[in-house]
Amino acid sequence: MSKFKKKKGGELPPVNTASLPDIVFMLLFFFMVATVLRKNDLKVLNQLPPADQIEKLDKSRTVFIYIGKPGPNYKGKAREAIVQIGDRIVDVSEVKTAILQEVTKLREELQSSAIVALKIDQDAEAGLVYDVKQELREANLPKIIFITTAGESVE
Repeated sequence: MSKFKKKKGGELPPVNTASLPDIVFMLLFFFMVATVLRKNDLKVLNQLPPADQIEKLDKSRTVFIYIGKPGPNYKGKAREAIVQIGDRIVDVSEVKTAILQEVTKLREELQSSAIVALKIDQDAEAGLVYDVKQELREANLPKIIFITTAGESVE
């Protein structure tokens, strides 16, 4: 009599699913880290002017205002430069209320030190930028910065 018996059926063993939860969580973490979430749907063209002296911005206490001509995502009738705060297109007279609404979305301890960052298209009109700055002064938000791209400054 032999100690080893030959298998007669040649069946495949069942698939081991013990490591499946590990693989699922590894994929979950990968996609959580690799995914970029956009905060605003940009509706204006925004080609920023270059500057040679730039520094990194702390975005935790920053509210962005976009000024430029309507982009491909804009569904309105305007052809001139427009102002976007958050996901809304606002008129210059509405900038004060819209920016104060955005500031209240910040954490409570950051609201008093909020910074307004202007992302202005390089072809936007200076009069519109001046009007927006006047509205920000009336809203008591004096900390204003201009966002640019790295490059040679314009002479």
